[in-house]
Amino acid sequence: MSASESSLARKLGSFMPLVPDELRCVAELESIRRSVAPQTEIVYEGQQDHRAWLLLEGWANCYKIVPDGGRQIIGFPLPGDFMGLRSILLRTSDHSFESLTDAVISEVSQQRMTQIFQDFPRLATAIMWATSRDEAMVVEHLVNIGRRSAIERTAHFFLELGQRLALIGKVTNNGFACPLNQYVLADALGLSAIHVNRILRQLRERGLITLKAHQVIILDLAGLEDLAGFDSGYLNHNQTGHGHPGT
Repeated sequence: MSASESSLARKLGSFMPLVPDELRCVAELESIRRSVAPQTEIVYEGQQDHRAWLLLEGWANCYKIVPDGGRQIIGFPLPGDFMGLRSILLRTSDHSFESLTDAVISEVSQQRMTQIFQDFPRLATAIMWATSRDEAMVVEHLVNIGRRSAIERTAHFFLELGQRLALIGKVTNNGFACPLNQYVLADALGLSAIHVNRILRQLRERGLITLKAHQVIILDLAGLEDLAGFDSGYLNHNQTGHGHPGT
């Protein structure tokens, strides 16, 4: 896959057009590829490694384990996303990352990231935009857990996921592939698996969304956005208002 076709190049290029030297730098970042099986721990909480990882293919999740053994999923890295980038500066990873599916990752050392920031300041700015976007998603997830009802947070979650997948060209006209099961969704949404099933049924009965055979089909985009109170401005640097998974 060429850099111009890669998810990272596509995502960063949505912030600013990348010039050939920057595209070559992206290709170099992605050149040393490592395949991992599902449920492979990539970074563990407390790890002192001074490196990050770039997800090239597949899905992952980042999470924290609480003292009683429960898991809170913080987010779902997608192709083109960095994992553990903050630990390069914090020296220690403050949460864990694990593959959810078969995945391909690439290591990014602290030295390499520092060199990119020195040699490619425009690319560094685009990476900082992507990092800021990730932080904005964490804020929305906090609002989801704290202030949105179960059905609102679930609708918001799928709309955000669709927007993110659209940016890297992984949606169809009305939906997208989604490998997340009810237990994973429960740990991300702060609900029980039984409650997740109930909410998904309500969304289906309202004619808004269906989740079947690992495929999300959005039946009524406007209705889903109204239910969630969804504003895609935090996901897109040059667009405010409502967004469409297929745009």
